[in-house]
Amino acid sequence: MGTPAIEAEGLRRTFEETVAVAGLDLRVEGGEIYGFLGPNGAGKSTCVRMLCTLLVPSAGHARVAGYDVARQPEAVRLRIGVALQEAALDDRQNGIELLRLQARLYGLRGKAVEQRIADLTDLIDIGDAMNRRIGTYSGGMKRRLDLAAALVHNPDVLFLDEPTTGLDPVSRAKVWGEITALNRELGMTIFLTTQYLEEADALARRVGIIDLGRLVAEGTPAELKRKVGTDVIVADVDGDASTACEALVGVSGVTSVDPIGDEVLIHVVEGSSSVGPVAIALDGCGVTVRGLTLRTPTLDDVFLELTGGHLHEEEVE
Repeated sequence: MGTPAIEAEGLRRTFEETVAVAGLDLRVEGGEIYGFLGPNGAGKSTCVRMLCTLLVPSAGHARVAGYDVARQPEAVRLRIGVALQEAALDDRQNGIELLRLQARLYGLRGKAVEQRIADLTDLIDIGDAMNRRIGTYSGGMKRRLDLAAALVHNPDVLFLDEPTTGLDPVSRAKVWGEITALNRELGMTIFLTTQYLEEADALARRVGIIDLGRLVAEGTPAELKRKVGTDVIVADVDGDASTACEALVGVSGVTSVDPIGDEVLIHVVEGSSSVGPVAIALDGCGVTVRGLTLRTPTLDDVFLELTGGHLHEEEVE
């Protein structure tokens, strides 16, 4: 395994008597999309600011793109792109002017600037709006332009702080597509903080959950969901539920069966592969089945169990 894109050991940040991040250990491999989740006040934003060199750690250390965030901040900044929740855009500029300025600040000159702007214009799909003043842009267009500005120097690691908060579903889907394309086509490492659980589920290869300044769980979305419970097939039956339960004894993948009124809750190891055998068993037991519904644990279930709360509110930290 090569040098990680992001690595932190014992990372800590205090504000007077308040401990915001309490000894965080973290490793993100190159080319990975990593989802970083946490309830309000968990320390998520503080951690991201340290990794982006905007805050100096109180203790511990972290390396991003191979450089120490405290001792080599300039080297880190040259190799990362950052799109924070509040886009820092000048409403008096147009999109091309903003990207041209960003490119020159990173040392690009002449034809290289114009080629990079053309590439980014194709990526973010704003169209003719690139020649309009940014003050006329919608919220979704500003977010996508801010993403382009973070990419102008082709960074090794991209930090996205809640990139789709407040966007409509169409704009959100476009940003999702752009993030996926960056990772798939360029192999870019993306560190994504989000308050949308479905966003982490759809985009992230691995997810880390932070609570009270500590990493309390980490893994793929599927791994985390399996830790909080099994899949459940709900059979809506017309007849004796106990008879249905007897028919399911010994069916491959079924771990337990519970009759509740006219429903049978069938706990299974793998829901998608168990629906067929369950349906066949019920079909031969003399009980009419009005419907089968598969329920799987969600990342919200993971949050509820690990942190005692849901991640439906906007972040305030």
